[in-house]
Amino acid sequence: MKEYSLAYFLTRIAVGVSMFGHGLVRLPKLEGFKNHIVQSFEKSMIPEVLVTPFAYTLPILEFVVGVLLIIGLFTKQALVLGCASMITLVFGSTMIENWGIIDSQLIHALIFTGLLVTLKYNYLAVDAKMKK
Repeated sequence: MKEYSLAYFLTRIAVGVSMFGHGLVRLPKLEGFKNHIVQSFEKSMIPEVLVTPFAYTLPILEFVVGVLLIIGLFTKQALVLGCASMITLVFGSTMIENWGIIDSQLIHALIFTGLLVTLKYNYLAVDAKMKK
């Protein structure tokens, strides 16, 4: 059981750091990130009125999911939110035919769902301390 908990912890931290890092580097340049995303979707079927709020929200979402996973707080909710964001990103990537990035997004989604299925091993977390 210890090995499963350690493996869970290490995987949760790894995907948490990935999400945290994605959000952290984008937050200081949020306007530039938004402009890049809006420009990328100019020729897609998705209207700018939907792209703009998502582009502003994504870095914040990534940052928050990352922090929650790193500390192990609201882990289940963070995993669901992380997977939902990956599903949205996969859809967006297909709309602009950016096939090269989908593999990374699907791997993140797979890790999120794997962690969700094995949530019972989430002992090294704030969540586990709060249950006691």
